[in-house]
Amino acid sequence: MKNNNQNIKVEFCKKCVMSNQKVLPSIVTDDNKDHSNKVNIPFKDSICNACVEVEKKYKKIDWKEREIKFKNFLDKYRSRNGSYDCIVPGSGGKDSVFQAQILKEKYNMNPLTFTFSPHIYTDVGMKNFHNWPLKADVPNYLFTPSGRVHSKLTNLAFNNLLHPFQPFIFGQRNMVVHMAKKFKIPLIFQGEPQSERGGMKDEIDQFEMLPRYWSKKKNQKILVAGLELDELEKKHNITKYDIKYYLPMDEDEALEEEIRIIYLGYFENLQPQENFYLAAKLTDFKPNDRRTEQTYSKYNSIDDKIDPFHYYTAYTKFGYGRCTEEASIEIREGYINRDEAVKLVHKYDHEFPERYFKEFLDYIKISENEFYEKLDEFRPSHLWDKVGNDPTHCKNWRLKVKVE
Repeated sequence: MKNNNQNIKVEFCKKCVMSNQKVLPSIVTDDNKDHSNKVNIPFKDSICNACVEVEKKYKKIDWKEREIKFKNFLDKYRSRNGSYDCIVPGSGGKDSVFQAQILKEKYNMNPLTFTFSPHIYTDVGMKNFHNWPLKADVPNYLFTPSGRVHSKLTNLAFNNLLHPFQPFIFGQRNMVVHMAKKFKIPLIFQGEPQSERGGMKDEIDQFEMLPRYWSKKKNQKILVAGLELDELEKKHNITKYDIKYYLPMDEDEALEEEIRIIYLGYFENLQPQENFYLAAKLTDFKPNDRRTEQTYSKYNSIDDKIDPFHYYTAYTKFGYGRCTEEASIEIREGYINRDEAVKLVHKYDHEFPERYFKEFLDYIKISENEFYEKLDEFRPSHLWDKVGNDPTHCKNWRLKVKVE
């Protein structure tokens, strides 16, 4: 087990169930092994910043006024000749379907949708993806990275950071910017402002992602999977060309191209369940065929077989899991209350994702023992007590503090 500079006393938000151990994502490429450069979600008076920001949606925002502002903004970019005028990244899940549709139908935009391929598609994820352009009448550009490169980066991110999803997140976030340049499309749309998830305080009440969060200085140090680019090439045969589209665009280049990333959720009150209902009607979007492991839902983030291990490794490092994330969002949106959420977290947060475990091990080329050893290497001692020597391993550990 390890300690790091994040070993602050555990506290849970008194409005939702989020832990103050939640670490805000590194927006460019600075993840390191000891999390020494990380920032925790802000809390004030035992309330997390995400709850503060979402409350504004229902008490302070004039959505009609924002709709007018949005229409005026889009008038400057709307295509007059049928060419693409914006990009909506996504997988054909409920949120990306909703975003592309509202831009097309309500605001008369002509979006190109873009997908950075999952590591290993689930069956339902593949069906939902295929139905998106087929039934929603939106074109899609699918980018599938080299299997060798992506698998190796995922392995390295797991071993160096206990963050197997990091390379995918980089590719998903950065490749779309390169696509915007390639197709000369200036607008990229994302969903909710990051402040609604607790992050990016300097973007509060802003509709645009600041360029410093998605571009890099010319000589900025870059880490991918915890390693510098020269080390990736010399030790792991991953060249700078192999990794080009995982990396953010140079800031000067981004400014020259006049690319902008806009939060659709600033102008439209995006709600997960409403997104699901529209996607189910429009594209025949299907939820999981069973409850998703580690949580109670069936329709969130279901397209990638590696996805469960993103949540489980975060649970190991930070002491909160997938159910905590989803229940906190649903409290803020008014779908469940806090007492219900606490019961759900106690029931599901600790659940081990068995369904795709073997495929995950095969994909990153490690053994089951190596997997568990790596979990323990990153398991913070201020969060976990060892309570046994059960051969199933996960029963050996107990959180010192749970949400109540």
